[in-house]
Amino acid sequence: MAAEKQLRPSWITIRPRGLNFSYKLDRRVPLVALGIIAFTLVVLVVSINYGQYNMSVGDVVQTLLGLNRDHPDYRNFTLVVHTFRLPRIVLAFLVGMALAVSGTIMQGITRNALADPYLLGVSSGAGLAAVALIVWLKDVPAYVLPWAAFAGALITAVAIYALAWKGEGSSPIRLILVGIALEAVLASVTTIMLLFGQINDVQQAYVWLTGSVYGRNWEHVYAIGGWLLVFLPAAILMARQLNTLGLGDATAKGLGLRIEWQRGLLLIISVALAAAAVAVAGTIGFVGLVAPHVTRRLVGPSHEGLVPISALFGGALLVLADLIGRWVIAPSELPIGIVTAMIGAPYFMYLLYRSRNR
Repeated sequence: MAAEKQLRPSWITIRPRGLNFSYKLDRRVPLVALGIIAFTLVVLVVSINYGQYNMSVGDVVQTLLGLNRDHPDYRNFTLVVHTFRLPRIVLAFLVGMALAVSGTIMQGITRNALADPYLLGVSSGAGLAAVALIVWLKDVPAYVLPWAAFAGALITAVAIYALAWKGEGSSPIRLILVGIALEAVLASVTTIMLLFGQINDVQQAYVWLTGSVYGRNWEHVYAIGGWLLVFLPAAILMARQLNTLGLGDATAKGLGLRIEWQRGLLLIISVALAAAAVAVAGTIGFVGLVAPHVTRRLVGPSHEGLVPISALFGGALLVLADLIGRWVIAPSELPIGIVTAMIGAPYFMYLLYRSRNR
């Protein structure tokens, strides 16, 4: 019996009907996914319940499910839950998903555990484009910002790729070094742009640059939701290519993978996800760094499970960070980007220290 248990496969194979491919998941993936979803739902209810307008947990749950229509305060409950609190929480979850998957892809492309869109300059490129719109054009519709941010992030990614190209291709280490250098340049240009803007626009841009979901509404949720509907499934479907790229360029070529084509396509997906997140919530750092690391310990290194679980973990992390930001200096609140920096910066230092001793 013991031998049979050891020989039992630890993978779940999924074969969608009508599609000519199979998808292998570690058996831990469904259990971990359920755990993260349950945790997120608990934090969501607590976050909706927390605030100056007092509501019981029962009132929150019933309002979400539409079960307390006869309550005398139902209209107030609906206004607080569906108009003020729920949109920012849903947005935080979607932004966390986008950043986590973007970071997972970047770490897979570069084969470097320290890569993420914030550290490599992609978020700075998206932020520069969005700040230009905020400072120069002012009242920009929410649906326009993702396109501007995507353009800025894509130009940045192309510049990184072009500057890192040498001989027959691009190496992961060159992509990282060029990305870090370009991030510093873009941050400087953004600062110079803010110096010449009007004070009201500059204040708005500064709040946005720190990363925040304060005052966001369903329009922002729809803006990023459309991008996730396209690029998140694309990231999941290309998980196998990420696994192959992780074996090294020589091995990937030997297995018949068109390295530069696949790496470029994955980079576009990563850039699009990061740009959509930056457009609606500003430059939030370290989510794309922390989420893949934690989930890799939970479900292993295979990207078939790592990509979706990282998405769920990133979403849960940002919902929790939003709650902490609202609670820690109440009645004021910390921008969500500051909270993630407080969590992610020590973790980044730990990763640097651990890699130094290898």
